[in-house]
Amino acid sequence: MTRVGSALVGSLRARLLFFLLAAIVLAAGTQALVAYRTVLKEADEIFDYHMQQMAMSLRAGLPPSAAVGGIGSADQNFEFVVQVWTADGERIFESADRAALPQIAVLGFADVQARGTTYRVYSMQARGLVIQVAQDMAVRRQMAGALALRTVMPVGLMAPILMLVVWWVVSRSLAPVARVRTQVAARQADDLSPVSESGLPEEVRPLVHELNLLFERVRHAFEAQKHFVADAAHELRSPLAALKLQVQGLQRAHDEATREVAVGRLTAGIDRATRLVEQMLALARHEASVASGTAATPVDLAELARLAISDVVAAAQARRIDIGVDEASAAATVTGHAEALRMLLRNLLDNAIKYTPEDGRVDLRIAADAEGAALIVEDSGPGLPAEERERVLDRFYRAGASQASGSGLGLAIVKSIADLHGASVALGASERLGGLRAVVRFPRRA
Repeated sequence: MTRVGSALVGSLRARLLFFLLAAIVLAAGTQALVAYRTVLKEADEIFDYHMQQMAMSLRAGLPPSAAVGGIGSADQNFEFVVQVWTADGERIFESADRAALPQIAVLGFADVQARGTTYRVYSMQARGLVIQVAQDMAVRRQMAGALALRTVMPVGLMAPILMLVVWWVVSRSLAPVARVRTQVAARQADDLSPVSESGLPEEVRPLVHELNLLFERVRHAFEAQKHFVADAAHELRSPLAALKLQVQGLQRAHDEATREVAVGRLTAGIDRATRLVEQMLALARHEASVASGTAATPVDLAELARLAISDVVAAAQARRIDIGVDEASAAATVTGHAEALRMLLRNLLDNAIKYTPEDGRVDLRIAADAEGAALIVEDSGPGLPAEERERVLDRFYRAGASQASGSGLGLAIVKSIADLHGASVALGASERLGGLRAVVRFPRRA
């Protein structure tokens, strides 16, 4: 029983075969029961009528002995028992070869226990006599059972054919599932191409569709990992080589002044390498969150601005840069990923602080109109030439000599997160502060 239960739980084919065959058996049993009860009811009505007519035929008087014996013989198959009683209770007639049944005072039909079985008895009174006609109920039950058996017999004979038909239909219906299983089992570990959805039933197609979506997300995650490893190997090669040269320069320093210069260069190189690693890890985390398909939630841009400024305020204070949220900012909410948007805004602010001279200014403003909401970051730095404003959004692109110390990933991360949220990034000149003006515009959601 445990093996059968395990097979039913683990195999859809076994489950379908079991329940379909059980339904056939149940239907056959129900058909037999209904046939039996129907035939038994009809037999009761027919035999009751026959007993009543037989008793009424004896009202005119008793037939001769031979004739009475003939009644018993003619109806031998139906096992009718006929008895006649006088008003004084004397039995004056009984059918041949029958033991006497008890006399019943109640006229009409009644069920009597006698001879270890149940008899159906009909009694009537005529000319001072009581006429009784009885029949063993087992005869009626046997007749009903035989007819019910003949009704179910074709189903029993057809059962093997029905089982083969059911097995064939179930196997054909589950063939697409087996095909998908074979396709997936035959794949290599790095094969994430979609599984074919053609020819699949409606019940299976959504499952395969979701499986293909999962393959797509995993493929994006693998590609992001490969890109990260390739970019890391490429970009870390130069900083590490520079650090090695700076260490060698420190070793060759012969006086304190030369040593201090070498230590300063080494510290700056370590800072640049650290910054590069941090931004590459931030980009990897963002791409991993995109691949995981986490759900978007409402994000308050005012709260987002407060958190992002708190992340960079220490760096701004170290360079005496005035940073804050413009008082003209509007209240706005967008749908997205809070941590990713915080990373986007932090990179914009960090980029502005990095290239703004000391005692400069960085302003953050939130705008909202009928078309959507926008995050606007302006600084008083040198800005960017028009021909480079699009290219700086690419990975590892450094614009101009002034940005040679950068990693070229900050604005690439901004562009990637904006694309995730269906937003656009535009770089231009700040008319108010004279430096760079970065605008991230979020479309209005229906």
